[in-house]
Amino acid sequence: MGFTIGISRGIRDIRSGSRRRSRSSDGTVVAEYTGLWGWEVVPGVRAAAGACSCGRADCRAPGAHPLDRAPVIRAGAPLDEVTAIWSEFPGASLMLPVGRAFDVIEVAEAAGRHALARLERMGLPVGPVAATPDGRAHFFVAPGAAAALPELLYRMGWDDPAALDLHGLGPGTHITAPPSDRGDLGPVRWLRSPALDSASRPPEARLLLGTLAYVAHRSGT
Repeated sequence: MGFTIGISRGIRDIRSGSRRRSRSSDGTVVAEYTGLWGWEVVPGVRAAAGACSCGRADCRAPGAHPLDRAPVIRAGAPLDEVTAIWSEFPGASLMLPVGRAFDVIEVAEAAGRHALARLERMGLPVGPVAATPDGRAHFFVAPGAAAALPELLYRMGWDDPAALDLHGLGPGTHITAPPSDRGDLGPVRWLRSPALDSASRPPEARLLLGTLAYVAHRSGT
């Protein structure tokens, strides 16, 4: 089944085995992200059979980066503005800029699931958590966490974040948002859906980091 993506001023036709979502449903999700959660959204590329719609053979993130020169749909944009912009990019994936409303702590999905269950049992504040089809979990935390991550881990006694397979994503990066997919890999999905309190005011990383680091360490041993 085919779908098209607007790239700059051109249109590239790509084949995909995934079911096509309607433009109106995509626009509604974008409006929810910008209006309810206060997040900016950028139209992104798509992937099929491992190839990215950007057309670059050496693309390191097929289906997981913004379209070239794609506009940023601002947080709080009204529905008619969102619909008008998104209609120019049929089939685009939903990309969220990181480092503005939130940073992301990324861990392996299995570790992330275990950590999420522990955090919720302990009654600690947890923001949205997404799972990618390539086996990663994204914990939304307050901006500034990515830059502070090495120091925070060091203070907690963890001096090698890479050994934990725990990474901070901050300004200059984007993540693919549910319900967009990564081509043949499948869709991004929520492990913990956004809520009004946690989406607009994600928790400080230090509140989650001890549990995330401990579970990631145990998962890797």
